[in-house]
Amino acid sequence: MFNEQPSAWYVAYTRPKCEKKVADLFTRKKVEHYHPVKQLVRARKIIQEPLFPSYVFVHIPESRSWVVRETDNVVNLVHWLGSPAVIPDHEIALIRRFLSDYEEVAVEPFPIKAGEERTQVGGGKIIEMSRNRVKVELSSLGCMLVAKVPSREITVITGSRAVNGDHY
Repeated sequence: MFNEQPSAWYVAYTRPKCEKKVADLFTRKKVEHYHPVKQLVRARKIIQEPLFPSYVFVHIPESRSWVVRETDNVVNLVHWLGSPAVIPDHEIALIRRFLSDYEEVAVEPFPIKAGEERTQVGGGKIIEMSRNRVKVELSSLGCMLVAKVPSREITVITGSRAVNGDHY
């Protein structure tokens, strides 16, 4: 019997502006994939732009990576330390959820300070919530998703109540 490897999420690096073509080819090849897009309004027209330019995520066993590499307009899988970079399932789910919950989403590099050690265990944690923005870390990709929270979703809490000397 063959021992089939479990599927994992990998990143296919595409030629510039070919993400949609590659996603269509993966659909024809019956390769599970995810091509996250954000919607933008340009000249009163809604367009879709890739959230991660030149990236399409694929869910395959590593032994089938040749299917991805042989796809037109795919340059290669993104590698980290000599092997294909694996994106945890929870980070793919976080990207999907973030795009469904927020309208204005952007990707920013995660700032790393000299001498700071970073682990990739936690991934996907909220790192900042301010007055009108939320930031979530994607440690496996070395970036963060930033979303503008619409003012209609912000609730202002005024005053304070004291119970047993504690304010809340």
